[in-house]
Amino acid sequence: MKLKIFLPILIVLTFSSCSVPVDVPPSPTALAIATTQPNLIASPTFTPIPALTQPPASTQVQPASTAVQPPVSTTTLPFCDDPRTRELINSFSAAIATKDGPLLASLVSPASGMDVRFYRDGNVVNYDVEHAKFVFETTFQADWGLSFGSGESTLGSFQEIILPSLQLVFTPNAAVVCNQLKVGGATYQPVWPYQNLNYYSVHFPGTDQYGGMDWETWVVGMDNVGGKPHLAALVHFVWEP
Repeated sequence: MKLKIFLPILIVLTFSSCSVPVDVPPSPTALAIATTQPNLIASPTFTPIPALTQPPASTQVQPASTAVQPPVSTTTLPFCDDPRTRELINSFSAAIATKDGPLLASLVSPASGMDVRFYRDGNVVNYDVEHAKFVFETTFQADWGLSFGSGESTLGSFQEIILPSLQLVFTPNAAVVCNQLKVGGATYQPVWPYQNLNYYSVHFPGTDQYGGMDWETWVVGMDNVGGKPHLAALVHFVWEP
């Protein structure tokens, strides 16, 4: 009789010892991504943009001030004789053709970022090195300024507004001129707005179909950081009514 009572107790104790809860290590917690951005002065308008996250749903871009200009280029050779400046244009062309964000980011000035103007007197959108990596992916709707045709604000992402024009202009047949504004027929006086930046004009002459009136020029301003040229500004010139 004692044996019959002892066996159930032994079974219960054995089962209980096998089912003691074991601590499970907590799931790893993702590290926060640094979102510190350079101090920029809003010009001409400022719109708060959500901070960059990983993976980026959109990227942060901020209008940059044209009052504070990047440093003057100080390469050993005269700017127009320095082969690295043409290499920079070629690398930029490759980044545009292949939509290579990391390549583009490697070309952008780490000191001032890259100002982009779709209209010569429109809003300035500045991309720092980190955000330049994602310009071919982001769907963030930037305000590029008032259209000279409709008078309405031009809203759209870099890939919607800027990229098609860059792809049209930056081709092997483009005319590339150093420190001169090469444009087609214009109803205004073209002016390079960055007096302390050397630059290249990359010019598409237009088509015979439209008598060359569909010409476009992107002017690429460069600064010198760490002894090498970087992209600091892109300004777009076209025929305006």
